[in-house]
Amino acid sequence: MEHTYQYAWIIPFLPLPIPMLLGVGLLLFPTATKNLRRMWSFTSVLLLSIVMTFSVNLSIPQINSSSIYQYVWSWTINNDFSLEFGYLIDPLTSIMSILITTVGIMVLIYSDNYMSHDQGYLRFLLI
Repeated sequence: MEHTYQYAWIIPFLPLPIPMLLGVGLLLFPTATKNLRRMWSFTSVLLLSIVMTFSVNLSIPQINSSSIYQYVWSWTINNDFSLEFGYLIDPLTSIMSILITTVGIMVLIYSDNYMSHDQGYLRFLLI
């Protein structure tokens, strides 16, 4: 659990394949994709739940420790200027990731039941 922060990049990227696969499915196989609407919503909620548990797991060590900044890539133009890409994990970031994923799960569950009869539900799920 000490090196959990190394996998923090998974948080924004794990739910990303569902809208991409849904968009490709709507373009190539629209009828089959519309018939599997419940499966798409279930996998979306499942992946977002996994991200929420990972966010909780990531925030537990942040309660008593300091911030973690992980460099992913460094790009230097000259000696005076350096542009570094990475991510910062501090207590506020941990709390916000838990909050955003929890609200996202609630919105997905509510909208799945509310828009069950709507023809444009898959377009909503793409967004």
